[in-house]
Amino acid sequence: MDPRSEVVLRQQDYLNGHILLINAPNDQLAKELPSQTQASVWTWNFADHQGFLNAGISSHFSVEFPQTAFEQVIIFVPKSKELLNYILHVVVSHLQQGQHVFLVGEKKGGVERAAKQLQQYGQTQKLDSARHCQLWHMKIEKTEQLKPLDHWLKAYTVQVNQDRLEVCALPGVFSQDHLDIGTAVLVPYLDQVKSGKIADFGCGAGIISAYLAKLNPQHQIFALDIDAFALRSTEMTFQRNGLNLDQLHLQPVTGFGDAPKDLAAIVSNPPFHQGIHTDYDASETLCKLAKSHLKRSGELWIVANRFLNYQPLIEQSFGQCVIKTDQQGFKVLYANAKYKV
Repeated sequence: MDPRSEVVLRQQDYLNGHILLINAPNDQLAKELPSQTQASVWTWNFADHQGFLNAGISSHFSVEFPQTAFEQVIIFVPKSKELLNYILHVVVSHLQQGQHVFLVGEKKGGVERAAKQLQQYGQTQKLDSARHCQLWHMKIEKTEQLKPLDHWLKAYTVQVNQDRLEVCALPGVFSQDHLDIGTAVLVPYLDQVKSGKIADFGCGAGIISAYLAKLNPQHQIFALDIDAFALRSTEMTFQRNGLNLDQLHLQPVTGFGDAPKDLAAIVSNPPFHQGIHTDYDASETLCKLAKSHLKRSGELWIVANRFLNYQPLIEQSFGQCVIKTDQQGFKVLYANAKYKV
């Protein structure tokens, strides 16, 4: 069991009624809580959501608070400070004064910083410190009126050649307030991408998806991400730029294996973080499986940090890998499934 969940169980006497576990790890905490409780999960991680459902745990995959009444909530601290601000706001918008909010997180994950964010809504108390984690409690003294999702959006403009794109990103989404270097290195090559059914794996705020749609109305874009906030951000980016939503197919995935088949191209700035931890599994799986998801002569375009050794993985699968550019610490890698059986 995750150490954060273990700390919650150490203080289970504080818990009762219908409890919402927010951003909880994919473990058995919901089933281990005392009999006087009934636990549900709100997560924006699709892999975790599937894990909860498979374990028979009630799970809500969304960017928005479940439409159910809860007596208590337990928030597992997310990586993003802005995302925690959003979560706290929606929690105190749905709960009432006198109800209880618990906050748990790893010390190295910023739980003490997060506990300070709690203070704007009530007096806080540290209940426990163990397993390199802390558990905090707050009794709600101040509620708020729910603000629309647009209030939490950050937008910025990207200029590529003669095209301008306004990017919309919700809290916690990669590169929320600026164009990241990797994507900036990749974007000038997008006009070379083969026309047709294209997957943008790890779509984030939708920069790649939206620019591909802007370049070619014949592109059918499958925006894939594990994160509900990323998928909603991509949709908002399309809407903000007046792009055709019929071109966009939003698809939550647990990993690249969930991607569609018979693709003309896969384009990606692949993720290599899971929460506060580095995790190369998703991007390495992409390199290994990409060819099996492409049509004959389908294309793989990815950008990656220079130090990430994806080229051999692509060569093992495709038989070749071309470095289109190597600049600012990033490589754009290209492969063609021309030898596909």
